[in-house]
Amino acid sequence: MFDRIDAFVREVSEVETEAALADLLAEISGEMGFAYFALTHHTDIHLAPAPAIRVVNYPLEWIDYFDRNRLGPSDPVHRASHRTSAGFAWSRLPSLIPLTARDREVLAQAGLQGIGDGFTVPANVPGEAYGSCSFATASGRALCEDQLPLAQLVGTFAFEAARRVWQVRQPCDETSPQLTDRQRDCVVWAARGKSDWEIARILGLSSDTVSEYLKRARERYGVSKRTLLAVHALFDGTISFADVFRR
Repeated sequence: MFDRIDAFVREVSEVETEAALADLLAEISGEMGFAYFALTHHTDIHLAPAPAIRVVNYPLEWIDYFDRNRLGPSDPVHRASHRTSAGFAWSRLPSLIPLTARDREVLAQAGLQGIGDGFTVPANVPGEAYGSCSFATASGRALCEDQLPLAQLVGTFAFEAARRVWQVRQPCDETSPQLTDRQRDCVVWAARGKSDWEIARILGLSSDTVSEYLKRARERYGVSKRTLLAVHALFDGTISFADVFRR
């Protein structure tokens, strides 16, 4: 699995257009047993004050229904993704949000348009509209549970790629973050799941020093969580999957 995600990360880091990203998502979605994908900001796409992300291959009839009913902000899958930072199967929706009669109608309509079960990866970035990357089977097809960890990683990195393409259209004067060698070392061990205390023992530093290195690394990437720090560092090549999974 990690060889495939490593190859996907390299490919997706080079995309320059939404069309190229859609091609990559179509390929890997099929490999994971999904017929459809939807990578999007949770906005009314046609009324958003600024360009929003949307890369989808859902049936055209469903897209038309979705847009006519302005479901971007209210779709039950989108709302559920605001309640968790981990990917979730759509079968878990009732445990994440109370489903209204309207929600059940929307889900039923999706089924009528050929959309089956699904898995959604939240992508909630501070300062931006909420977003997510969803993968769905065709009606009557079950999720392949073994592929869901891969779907989690693909969704995360695909959304980052979409953000990079999207940000080209936004005014921005930021430069690519640069980590010091020690910050990078700490990020690698944090990505391996080590605590600040464990990293300190491994690198021969104090826990406070490790905490400071990781804090400054998060600030450079503009993120607040260790997991997002690892994602960004993997995405821009500062660290690699070989670093993270090396024994």
